[in-house]
Amino acid sequence: MRFLLNVDHIATLRNARGEEQPDPVTAALIAEQAGIDGIVIHLREDRRHITERDVRLLRELVKTKLDLEMAADEEIIKIACDVGPELATLVPERREELTTEGGLNVIDNIPLIKNTIEELHNAEIDVSLFIEPDLKNIDAAAEMDADFIEIHTGVFANAETEAEQFDELETIRAAVKHAKKLGLGVNAGHGLNYQNIKIFREVPDIDEVSIGQAVIARAVFVGIKEAVQEMIRLIG
Repeated sequence: MRFLLNVDHIATLRNARGEEQPDPVTAALIAEQAGIDGIVIHLREDRRHITERDVRLLRELVKTKLDLEMAADEEIIKIACDVGPELATLVPERREELTTEGGLNVIDNIPLIKNTIEELHNAEIDVSLFIEPDLKNIDAAAEMDADFIEIHTGVFANAETEAEQFDELETIRAAVKHAKKLGLGVNAGHGLNYQNIKIFREVPDIDEVSIGQAVIARAVFVGIKEAVQEMIRLIG
């Protein structure tokens, strides 16, 4: 299981005062030196955290893997095709949300998502769809020629009881197994932290996990290098 760090929250802190620091590009480079497997960024339509400048600098400097989270928006698609991340992860996006609140509704948006996948593939970019662990959406992702799915782990992370957490874990296990049978790569993310990753790492066949807020929050106290290496040790 590879570990990719989402550095969006570094950009959020920078933008809160309209300053130049802390720089998410610097954070990404420190994380690479600490042993991270890749960097995740979300270029939102409203540019609330990551900017086009960040995307282009990160593409130039990141030596591991760059995963660009994005909506199926024509302007963002053009930027992605020009920049060329290793992976583009299509996510739902609403201006009112604090963070991505759930998975893509693939079934109701097949033409838009299929066309977006084709555009990104033409630019030689692999595509992942951020979805709930739902078999119908997984089937649709495979039919549209997505390369990966990223399972939304928010329900697992926010479970109020151990029973609810393990029920969702079983749902995720079934979804992973189904996706692998269809030839899809499987990533996962949202709400994973230093506590629940100990349980989640037991799910077989997860290729990558994307973790951001928990690691950046920890880094406030111990620094990015130590926060990243602590998570690496937990993931094993």
